[in-house]
Amino acid sequence: MKNKKTMAIVQTAIIAAMYAALTYMQNFLLPGTTSAAVQFRVSEALNVLALFTPAAIPGLTLGCVLSNLYNIGSGLPLDMIFGSFATLGCSICMYYLRNLKIKNYPALAMLMPAIWNGVIVGWEIEHFFVEGDFIFWDFLFQGGCVALGELGVMLILGTALYFTIVKRKLDKKIFA
Repeated sequence: MKNKKTMAIVQTAIIAAMYAALTYMQNFLLPGTTSAAVQFRVSEALNVLALFTPAAIPGLTLGCVLSNLYNIGSGLPLDMIFGSFATLGCSICMYYLRNLKIKNYPALAMLMPAIWNGVIVGWEIEHFFVEGDFIFWDFLFQGGCVALGELGVMLILGTALYFTIVKRKLDKKIFA
C-alpha cells in the first residue's frame, strides 16, 4: 500500500484485533487471568509494537477497550475507561522512548506498561473495589500487584517479541 494514511488505519485495525482476540482467547482458556489484580494478560506483550509504529498507539488502546467490554458483564465497567487510559498513556510513552536504549534494549520503554497500569489500575482497584477509606499503603500493594503482572509480561513475552521483530527485521518489512 502506498497511501500512508491507509497503511496506518490498517495497522491500527490489525493491532486492535490481535489485542482483543488474544485477550478473549486467554480469558476463555484461563478465566480471570486477564482481569484479576495480578494479571498476566498475554496481549499486553503487543505493547512492544508501539516501539515500531505510531499506529500501535490507537490500535492498542482500541484493542484494550474492546477487550474490556467483556469485563462490563463481570461488573468491571470502569476498567474499560481506566485500563484503556493506562494503555494509551503507556503506548504513547513507549513510542517516544523507543530510541532510548541500553545495549540495544529499550529498557525504560519496556517499563511503561508496568508503571502506567500499576498507578492507574492500582488506583482504580483501591478507590472503587476496596471498602473503606483510601489508604496509601493499600494503593501501593494493589498497584504493585498490577505492575508485577505487567512487568512479567513485558520482560518475558514482550522482550521475546521485541527481539524477534528486530532480529528478523520485521520492523523494516512491516512497519516501514
